[in-house]
Amino acid sequence: MKTILQALCLLCFFLGTTAILPAQAAGDERAKIEALISHIEGLDSASFIRNGKDYSAANAGKFLRAKWGRDDKEVKTAAEFIAKVATASGTTGKPYVIRFKDGKETPCGEYLTAQLKK
Repeated sequence: MKTILQALCLLCFFLGTTAILPAQAAGDERAKIEALISHIEGLDSASFIRNGKDYSAANAGKFLRAKWGRDDKEVKTAAEFIAKVATASGTTGKPYVIRFKDGKETPCGEYLTAQLKK
């Protein structure tokens, strides 16, 4: 009887632990996505080019956050956020670009992927 009770307790512990892990991972990934968006918003001297039009870093952050909100069910990780939300326009397919103060342009997806690896 004692062995069965111990086995049941152990099973409940493992089931409870595995039920918690995905929520923690989702929270960690959400935090990474928020950090990427905040990073974009902090690029004060850069502009965000979407479909050929320049936007401020603050507007880019608002846009990415809103687009992520619409695609939230399809985006589970920061890498998926970059690939599905922050790389290209869903309407035109044109890549998003970040133009820095010195005039250098970098595809947003590549830039955020590098930031994620830091």
